[in-house]
Amino acid sequence: MGEGRWRCRAYKEGCRPRMSHDRYSMSFTAGSLFHRESVKLAELYLALGNWSAVQNEVFTKNILQARTLSTLKRVCREIISRLKTLNVQELCFLSEANHQEQAHLLWIAVCRRYKFIADFTVEVLRERYITLKADLSLEDFDSFFNRKSEWHSELDEVRPTTRNKLRQVLFKMLREADLLATNNMINAAMLSPRLIELVSHGNHQDILYFPAFESDLKRMAK
Repeated sequence: MGEGRWRCRAYKEGCRPRMSHDRYSMSFTAGSLFHRESVKLAELYLALGNWSAVQNEVFTKNILQARTLSTLKRVCREIISRLKTLNVQELCFLSEANHQEQAHLLWIAVCRRYKFIADFTVEVLRERYITLKADLSLEDFDSFFNRKSEWHSELDEVRPTTRNKLRQVLFKMLREADLLATNNMINAAMLSPRLIELVSHGNHQDILYFPAFESDLKRMAK
């Protein structure tokens, strides 16, 4: 991971990633993958070694350049909640990786943070790809949502307008992670060997968050 790993004060904490509970959290309406902002906050954490200190720094200096304090707080807390799912080795990788690797790792963080997104990705996005269905439609989301509502009563509490917003944000994040084209065609994930190696040391489930055949992943890992 380079010398940055050893420079990180946070590395000494030995922190472990935090995973979401079985109950679906549907609070991902904040807006996007937050690529640039996430990298910035990850680097700040590696320097300060404490998420509370990061939050205070962001609030004091408006590091995310939000127009209002309420927006600043909402976006900051959303980003931190995702970054907390990454361990320090992964955060160090995020700070040093190229743009595509960062996007893929941030997508993993989103899936770890939101079980609904993780399940959708594995059961719908990846399943469609490996069964040679090239597109992902808005109806695929609606069908998945309705199916899961039979087992997750919290989904029944989601208003139609919020549901549409959740669908819009999810598709936007998929595009920002380069997993979905603007015409809703599924893009095969091209993972770097070092990202695959990083993921292989943790939860192997993470690799299922990408539309790719296992044979292709083995080839990319070389």
